[in-house]
Amino acid sequence: MLVAIIMHAIIQEYVLDKFNRKKHFSKTKHSKFNESGQLSAFYLFSFGWGTSILLSENFLSNPVSLWEGYPHTLMPFQMKFYYICQLGYWLHALPEMYFQKTKKEDIPRQLVYICLYLVHIAGAYILNLNRLGLVLLVCHYFVELLFHISRLVYFSNENRQLGFTIWAVFFVLGRLLTLSLSVLTVGFGLSTADSQGFDWAAGNFNVLFVRVTVLSAICLTQAFMMWKFINFQLRQWREHAQTQTLKKKQAPSKSKSKKDKGEANGVNGVNSHQADSPRARKEKSS
Repeated sequence: MLVAIIMHAIIQEYVLDKFNRKKHFSKTKHSKFNESGQLSAFYLFSFGWGTSILLSENFLSNPVSLWEGYPHTLMPFQMKFYYICQLGYWLHALPEMYFQKTKKEDIPRQLVYICLYLVHIAGAYILNLNRLGLVLLVCHYFVELLFHISRLVYFSNENRQLGFTIWAVFFVLGRLLTLSLSVLTVGFGLSTADSQGFDWAAGNFNVLFVRVTVLSAICLTQAFMMWKFINFQLRQWREHAQTQTLKKKQAPSKSKSKKDKGEANGVNGVNSHQADSPRARKEKSS
């Protein structure tokens, strides 16, 4: 947790603040840019480290290992240290809100996702569902990494919005993969395993109540994320439609003003021509 606070300060001081001074962001963009910069670094590190563990332990090539041999009380050192680092990072995010002077309106949103991370990571660690938890974390971190990188690119150039489209596709795929693996592992794999029963000393929590609770928590979280995602997309489409409507309204008014200006120039031309006619000259001389 202390290491995470130090790394947070280093990234903020030597990377993000220098970029902010060059771009001169508004206060809202400044806070969002800092948030995306910090989370991008963390998600990139966690995704790379988690993927290396999955490949070294052959969890991807052998999906049956996600529930086979449960309870998984013995973990490789890398996996145990990975979970400790994850818990340390999200615990450090709580005091970091005070250090970063987070706005009051942003605090509830940040508290919600910090608590969701802590509950799910600690739940997978305590219930010995560490293999499933690792796969789901890596999948989720990859999708979140795409979003925050897309937002950083958008802040540097607002015309570059292709990243959000790519993120939207992977977000939906990530939710489907999370639900599929959870139902497969908890709903089918553990329910047919030989180690049925509750034994706190042995770390065995393979009972119906725990399985239903775990699946309910995962499904509710995925539904909450999809609801937030749909609201985000609808808001983006409304803003895009309003922008297009304003552009269409401005275009005819500009053409009309140009036409009026042309007619005014024409009238002035006729008047000047009449003023320079021979009859006008005679009247002036007389």
